[in-house]
Amino acid sequence: MDDKRLRILEQVRRLYHRYGIKSVTMDDVAKQLCISKKTLYEYFADKEDLVKDVLMMDYQQRSTLFMEIEKKDLDAIGEILEVYKVINAMFRDYNTSMEYDIRKYYPDLYSNVKVVRRKRMYDTVYHNMNKGKREGFYRKDLDTKIIARLQVIRVENMFENEMFSLEELVSAKVFNEMFIYHMQGVLSAKGRIHFEKNFDRLRAGIA
Repeated sequence: MDDKRLRILEQVRRLYHRYGIKSVTMDDVAKQLCISKKTLYEYFADKEDLVKDVLMMDYQQRSTLFMEIEKKDLDAIGEILEVYKVINAMFRDYNTSMEYDIRKYYPDLYSNVKVVRRKRMYDTVYHNMNKGKREGFYRKDLDTKIIARLQVIRVENMFENEMFSLEELVSAKVFNEMFIYHMQGVLSAKGRIHFEKNFDRLRAGIA
């Protein structure tokens, strides 16, 4: 990607995370970046094009983080705890108005983002479940394809209904409860001992 284009996207992402998408106009972007609107439109056809590229950059950078975790060659529980730590960090910097704006004002774009998220979530859970079964940390009778699909459905349904506000959904408390709920359903006796010891240590480090 062109260096100038990348710098623009990174700065715009900071604006969106801070103020939301709806309230940040192309004029605001040009002013904040100290560039002309003409220059901005040389890189992006319109605001929707800019929003799409910011979201794709976000996705690519987050995917890189998860790929780096896989490269560490951790056991399944160590791996899922690293994922837990990364997602917690993401939520701390997350602006819920950005998610709301995408859903309300860019429904087609939101649908595309959901498809991408769904695949990443499914692949991550499926890979981790199979690894944990091989290592004896997860129940041998688990159907990994079903568990991965159930986890995707559970997360997506939480975001699609009104039982939780967006603020609650990206809170550490709700994410922590959902994570433990998932893990307690898949752990073997051996895995539960290993998980509880390492999870307590992780939470002590985060707190």
